[in-house]
Amino acid sequence: MKNFDKQTISHLKQLARLCRGDILKMTYVANSGHPGGSMSSLEIFLSVYSFANIDPKNPNDPLRDRIVISHGHTSPGVYAVLGRLGFVNIDEVIAGFRHPSSIFEGHVTRGIPGIDWSTGNLGQGLSAGVGFALASKIKGLDYHVYVLMSDAEQAKGQVAEARRVARKFGLSNITVVIDYNDAQISGRARDVMPVNIRANYEADGWRVLEVDGHDFEQLFNALKEAYEDKVHPVAIIAHTVIGKGVSFMENDVSFHGKPLSREQLDKALAELGLENDIDKYIQMRKELPLAKHKQPKTDYSIKIKATPFRTYKDKIDNRTAFGKALLDIVKANLDSETPVVAIDCDLASSVKLDEVQKHAPERFFQLGVQEHNAATVAGALSCEGIVTFFADFGVFGVSETYNQHRLNAINNTNLKVVVTHCGLNVGEDGKTHHGLDYISAPANWLGYKVIVPADPNQTDRVIRYIAGVYGNFLVAMGRAKMSPITREDGSLFFDENYVFEYGKIDVIRDGDTVTIITCGSVVENAIKAADQFKGKVAVLNVSCPFDLDKETLKKYCSGRKVLVVEDHAAPLGLAAIVSKFLLTNGIIPTQFEQIAVEEHAVSGPYEALYELYNLSSNKIAERLEMMLK
Repeated sequence: MKNFDKQTISHLKQLARLCRGDILKMTYVANSGHPGGSMSSLEIFLSVYSFANIDPKNPNDPLRDRIVISHGHTSPGVYAVLGRLGFVNIDEVIAGFRHPSSIFEGHVTRGIPGIDWSTGNLGQGLSAGVGFALASKIKGLDYHVYVLMSDAEQAKGQVAEARRVARKFGLSNITVVIDYNDAQISGRARDVMPVNIRANYEADGWRVLEVDGHDFEQLFNALKEAYEDKVHPVAIIAHTVIGKGVSFMENDVSFHGKPLSREQLDKALAELGLENDIDKYIQMRKELPLAKHKQPKTDYSIKIKATPFRTYKDKIDNRTAFGKALLDIVKANLDSETPVVAIDCDLASSVKLDEVQKHAPERFFQLGVQEHNAATVAGALSCEGIVTFFADFGVFGVSETYNQHRLNAINNTNLKVVVTHCGLNVGEDGKTHHGLDYISAPANWLGYKVIVPADPNQTDRVIRYIAGVYGNFLVAMGRAKMSPITREDGSLFFDENYVFEYGKIDVIRDGDTVTIITCGSVVENAIKAADQFKGKVAVLNVSCPFDLDKETLKKYCSGRKVLVVEDHAAPLGLAAIVSKFLLTNGIIPTQFEQIAVEEHAVSGPYEALYELYNLSSNKIAERLEMMLK
């Protein structure tokens, strides 16, 4: 915590004037951006970055305070402040704002010194801040988290979810500052969607302060009061004016996302008493190369202890194998430099996190029925040197949290998403719970790797593998118990000697005429069907659909008949990925067919659904018989 005298406040007032000019210049040069909100939030940005324990000479200090800018569109204001406080070069900011070769993108970007989370999707910043604040408790690091937000995003449900979690876990090390300029794209915030911000925070157990958001002294006093409160998380509502500092911009919502004209820029800079050197920056921008900027390094070394495999010989569900493997990993690393934690959404007994909850409660976090917040909290946690497992049903952990995981991918998190109850394997719960997009949806979260294990033994190895590798993984599995996969002689395929290799295709059965390509819960049925045509049907377990083994596919698909079998929606699943890969690589089958889910299915035991939707061993065998004619 820093103290501020009148001289410091006077200096910051001068910086605010310069920053307003920087905002107007960079948005003019880029011919795009959001000047209005940047100018209303400016004193907030300057106050927090000056008050927080963060040093521009050592911006990645593990003990630094974390700062999340939830309203990421106000990047011009953030970049201007970072430039004037010495975190980045202000000339590079003004000339390069929103240029492909510049890291200063349109919305704030993680990896820029002083920015801990990429944002732009309103309503997720507080969840990220909660994740950072929770991480400080887990790792025993004494830092504070500041989340700067807009007023309009307070209407989002995820914000309410995050408020409740902060209070539940006693996160008094988090302070929210809300820019209440009462202006958004469609007009006044109070008219677009009325929200009683103060009452909502107080109802969820927060302490609330209100200040003039352009008064440094009031802002500093509120920040000090919030920091010293060791009981409550604190929200500061800062009343501001959109476009503050330029008379014709003030209270004009049209300047939310519109740069000034040259005439307006001349007038505004004159009013601010600043030199109009815009031509210098225009020339600098012209000299920038048409190239992608280098992505900042944001990963870390994972230092966890390896744990011995479990091998299953009897029928068991993959989710139980997951739960036991995770418990082994968590217990072995209670004192490790890289902790391992589990995030649950009121499904611990179903997704098998209850073992961690029972035996290592300090590494288990129950966030309730609020998946959007949980996914973002988990993502932020994973950025802080904590291997984070987020387990959920497929329909919730994939479909419902699609945008949250997309933003996690953008932030290069280290999240391990494990989704159970995928496909028709859920059975009686019916169409609302038949998660059928566990391959197709994550394909759009660029950077995520998906693994669909074939049985409990492969599941065990997969979980231990992803725990020790940096990156975002999604592991998908069904609900039902299944027999361990065996070789033709009855021995375990994924036995004590099996080591999971990401991207490797497992040849479960060999054959010379038809190749079945499959994964997950239906591998067992595919094998049973293939065994009726020994020597003629090969079975490939493609557990890593995004990174395919060219040589194996070439050997088993070129000049052969191919049948893809998947408990997944038909249009964009395994068959779509494999067919594109084959065509792209010049691997041409003589025939290519698919068995997949073509509609939202009815309720019933999964065995009955597999029979109705052609995924049973009998139905697969019937298709094989036709293909072998």
